Amino acid sequence: MSGPDSNTLSATARRPLLVFVGGGSGGHIFPALAIDEEVTRLCGSAGPPHSLFVVSDRAIDEKIMSPTGLRFERSPARPLIARPMGLVRFARGWSAAKKQARAILTGREWSARSGVHVVAMGGFVAGPFVSAATSLGASVTMVNLDAIPGKANAYIARRADRIFTAARVPAEHRAGREWNEVPPIVRGAARVSRPRAECRAALSLDPSRPVLMVTGGSQGLRSLNNFVGAFGASPAGQRTLREHRWQVLHQTGRNLDDAPRAAYQAAGIDATVVPFTDQMGLWWGAADVAVCTAGAGNIAEIWMNTVPALLLPYPHHKDEHQKYNALPLTEAGGALLGKDWIDPQRNLAHNAGLLESLLAEEPRRAALRANLEKLGPADGAARIARALLDG
Repeated sequence: MSGPDSNTLSATARRPLLVFVGGGSGGHIFPALAIDEEVTRLCGSAGPPHSLFVVSDRAIDEKIMSPTGLRFERSPARPLIARPMGLVRFARGWSAAKKQARAILTGREWSARSGVHVVAMGGFVAGPFVSAATSLGASVTMVNLDAIPGKANAYIARRADRIFTAARVPAEHRAGREWNEVPPIVRGAARVSRPRAECRAALSLDPSRPVLMVTGGSQGLRSLNNFVGAFGASPAGQRTLREHRWQVLHQTGRNLDDAPRAAYQAAGIDATVVPFTDQMGLWWGAADVAVCTAGAGNIAEIWMNTVPALLLPYPHHKDEHQKYNALPLTEAGGALLGKDWIDPQRNLAHNAGLLESLLAEEPRRAALRANLEKLGPADGAARIARALLDG
């Protein structure tokens, strides 16, 4: 980090510093951006605290952060992976990340400000930073996003001064602490702000035709991509998509776009296929139905934008936490819950009927949409921002 000499810092520069820590996927970064947006909005002309984002050194993190113009640092932290040398890489990354955190928190810029507050968004980037922050006496707020907290959040929860959760967390996972529940957290760029026809036109889609949106999150998911491709290639899937004139928006994940694009072309289905999009507000605004994983970000954006969905929880988590993430929507009658069997043909056998019903039955979509509208505002970002500003 670099900045002006402490002797020349203005009163503006002496505002507090909020350090948002979390990365490795959009699921950790986008909620942090949402909270920062709300902090700025609530402060108005008075000026918000300074903010810094500490993310991973993965390409997706830079892709998300660079267009924002916000300050960010790349952490050397590494996830804990059960592979040869995995523990060694984790330990080395933890040590290097703690060293970086100490440098940030004890640098000239921080010492000249009126205070620093660490906002831990979870994941492997957050753990070592919080370890350093608590050893230095910095305040830590944890923001939990999943119904079953991961290892990093289980660690952070025992050290944070305050905990917010945008998911219902069972008592046995709360480590004896008070967890303040808030509604979902959604950034402005993922909120629908224009009429559906305008959203479709902005995306070069036919405004008069319905839209199926597919996403496995910012990094995509091969098994979900393959399922939708297999559905489009099946006789029943082709018949449903063509009869009801569906067009498709599909975010596949990095280097995963070739196969879905070829599958849609072979089936004669009009589809926009991209590895990643930063136009999620337009995508949700254009969509009549979504097929997606049940990551916290997707759940929050479905809630906010009231789009009926078939949820296929990520299949490679042992704790199946995405299945529990989905419960507020499925229990409210706002989404359908399937299971990702990984194999395309098994997925087709178990999930094609659910997807076909959504695509073919407008009354079913209308009922799901009405139930989503009853859930209330997804204003978790504003509530956490207010709490951060109140101290």
